[in-house]
Amino acid sequence: MTSRERVLNAFEKKGYDRIPVKHEGTPEINQMIMDHYGLTNMEQLMRVVGDDFRYAEPDYIGPELRKFPDGSVEGYWGEHYKYADFKGGKYLEASYLPFEGVDTLDELDRSHFPTADWFDYANTKQQCQQIRENGYAVTIGTAGDMDFINGIGRARGPEQVLIDLITEDEVYLEIMDARFKFYYDLHERMLQAGDGLIDFTHIGEDLGTQVTQVISLDIFESLFAPKLKKYFDMVHSYGARSMMHMCGCVRAFLPRLIELGLDVYDVVQPTTPEMEIDVLQKDFGKDMTFCGSICVQTTIAFGSTGDVEREVKRRLELFSEGGLFIGPSHAIQVGSPMENIIALYRTAGSLTEKIDESILSIQEDSSPDEINMSKLF
Repeated sequence: MTSRERVLNAFEKKGYDRIPVKHEGTPEINQMIMDHYGLTNMEQLMRVVGDDFRYAEPDYIGPELRKFPDGSVEGYWGEHYKYADFKGGKYLEASYLPFEGVDTLDELDRSHFPTADWFDYANTKQQCQQIRENGYAVTIGTAGDMDFINGIGRARGPEQVLIDLITEDEVYLEIMDARFKFYYDLHERMLQAGDGLIDFTHIGEDLGTQVTQVISLDIFESLFAPKLKKYFDMVHSYGARSMMHMCGCVRAFLPRLIELGLDVYDVVQPTTPEMEIDVLQKDFGKDMTFCGSICVQTTIAFGSTGDVEREVKRRLELFSEGGLFIGPSHAIQVGSPMENIIALYRTAGSLTEKIDESILSIQEDSSPDEINMSKLF
């Protein structure tokens, strides 16, 4: 099977030669894997771990995204990002929030609102054709697309956003509408340019904490559900499938998300008993496909290779006909042992054990840092 055949068979629960894989690691983890195998770029890494997905992206032609003397970089919404160090791992965090302290619509600077016209889609079909020719499932978007809570929080402040959602603040709602229009239009333009070659679209929304949901079901129904339904309907009208990244405990939202049209839940984070993959499969597996689920907070970071192998094998039994794209429950974190990462992909059956010239000769410009950065915007 090609990767695309494997992914679509798993999605349709028709069986496969091996379980599909979707990798994610922090820049440091990706570099560690590359160093371990003597690799030089992310495409080589994806081939080695056996990732079955590849992403097509439009070319950015909008206003220059500035770099500043303090090392920060500008995002699409005028926010600035700067690397912060977390016990040896670095993450881009918002260092300037353009909508912070904005209390009225008159104060809101809409010049920070991006549009889909900031991108050139001329190469989209060619990218999709190349991904298809190489045998991979074609995907567009990122976990940072839509992302009304976390994404707007990076330009307004996370605490303010949570207050805004309760009060239905007019400034927040204006930004939310603009953010929805931007990503809706961006994805539709990509789907149009892709001419039926795009298999999955990818968006995100951090709806969960470690133990429960972030917002009430009433807030979700009022502010989020209409936008998500419109988006999912649009995606399906082009013959693609919807994938949505959600951190934390989001079980409460799953029945409604299924009704709205979500196809793939990325990435299952098994932080509570009701979020365990076997429970989710029993309750929702008939109506949706799962992605991820090997815990980066426990099993991969602190477990033994035997623990990793057992968790992977349990999923191979549970999803023998499909319904899961296996991978980490988020980006694999700094400090995770290399042997556990190897155990994950080896037990899944996706790891390339012999690194030969066909992999080492692959050239690509992207670096681990660049791929991580793109998910913020």
